[in-house]
Amino acid sequence: MKFKAFLCICMGVFSVLAVQAQEMTEDDIKARIQPVGKVHIAGAKAETASSGPRAGSDIYAKACVACHSVGVLNAPKLQNAADWSPRLEKGFDAVWKNAINGIGAMPPKGTCGDCSDDEIKAAIEHMIEGI
Repeated sequence: MKFKAFLCICMGVFSVLAVQAQEMTEDDIKARIQPVGKVHIAGAKAETASSGPRAGSDIYAKACVACHSVGVLNAPKLQNAADWSPRLEKGFDAVWKNAINGIGAMPPKGTCGDCSDDEIKAAIEHMIEGI
């Protein structure tokens, strides 16, 4: 009796899965079997990088907001004079060098490894704007 019940359950599960597999459209199937990477052929035109540095606000939104919006691990919050003033007393260049080299829990360049030094400077200027 237990074997028959087990067999019925297995057949039911198999039937449900078979019906769901048939519900996939041709576009769904094409999307699932696409390759995960692309091959670059020598001589083919490569994608071009963006021209010029990104804005400080864009860098902040991409890489800084996770920690600096709420002060994670004592990170100075966006445009918060109480957080930034003690750091800025050492001079802007000291703050900038700390951001580039890392300090405390902050790794070098924060989470923006592809940022230039000037973009890091722009992000800091955005975070201290109005202080």
